[in-house]
Amino acid sequence: MSEAPGSQDGAAVGTVPCSSVILIDGQRKLLREAITKILAPGQDYALVDFPNFSNVGDSAIWLGARALLEDVAGRPPAYVATIKGFDEAALNAAVGAGPILINGGGNFGDLWPAHQDLREDLLRRFPGRPIVQLPQSIKFQDLSRARQFAELSRQHGNFTLMVRDEASREFARETLGIEAPLVPDCAVYLGPQQRRASPQVGTVLLLRTDSERTGVERGSLGALENSQLVDWIEEPSGLFRNAKRQARVEALLRAQFSRSARRLTLFDRLARQRLERGLTMLSQGEAVITDRLHGHILSLLLDMPHVTLDNSYGKVSGYVAAWNRNYEHHRLAVSAETALAARGELIR
Repeated sequence: MSEAPGSQDGAAVGTVPCSSVILIDGQRKLLREAITKILAPGQDYALVDFPNFSNVGDSAIWLGARALLEDVAGRPPAYVATIKGFDEAALNAAVGAGPILINGGGNFGDLWPAHQDLREDLLRRFPGRPIVQLPQSIKFQDLSRARQFAELSRQHGNFTLMVRDEASREFARETLGIEAPLVPDCAVYLGPQQRRASPQVGTVLLLRTDSERTGVERGSLGALENSQLVDWIEEPSGLFRNAKRQARVEALLRAQFSRSARRLTLFDRLARQRLERGLTMLSQGEAVITDRLHGHILSLLLDMPHVTLDNSYGKVSGYVAAWNRNYEHHRLAVSAETALAARGELIR
């Protein structure tokens, strides 16, 4: 009999179908174990690179990381910041010599250069100080920049990189010279979720419209009867304004007077509203077909039947192979035709 998910590296093994509850529980334990190695109870820490943009998946990562870190440390981060809002003096005043943790995701490399610029800037500014990159997927198009990062990391001397798929771990070892532990995406720490609505259509087609999209035949998928074609990188124009107003009230009720505490309240409120939008979007369907990694992860948390297609560089299939290939309500497809066939297999 195949063993259950939760081997030493945490990857699902064997071919026995697994429930979402088993997969989620095992991966949450692995996340706690990984963070316990770098963060002590009661320790002050910073969490930077808040994703102040509409992509639902990044908000899910932030909220999962928030819950995970607070469970381990017993306290919220003493300092938080976006890329543009980072302030070295404020960080030092709030955290002292505590570790700097960088939010996870899929932006390690040169596809999304602003995030990589922040990462490299932190290594230059704080040599020898504990800096931890929460679970990421790695993609460099320019190997010379990857080699430059490898040298920067070596010079820094106290950088921890966590990765969420085998290809990233191999790249970290072979090109960056870093032994990176394989760790699930932080969004999994949110745990099982309830549907936000009753299904309105047979299939939600959550397909990328950004630079990571592939040439999958969107027209063929969009022609699927009783389906809804969407992406979640657009959000209502008033969301930020409403979140800011609600966060201000929440901060007053909590008697939060420090700038850092009020900023954290706003960040969490924004992320929760964005996550709710995504969960509601997915809940509209009886099933989901998606090429977004967090379309897959949130469908797992919702325990929804879903089919995944890959993004432009294999991030989705790599993650599924590492963690969820045995999920009983999931299938991996390589084309619109196979995705539609797999959807039919899941919903009979």
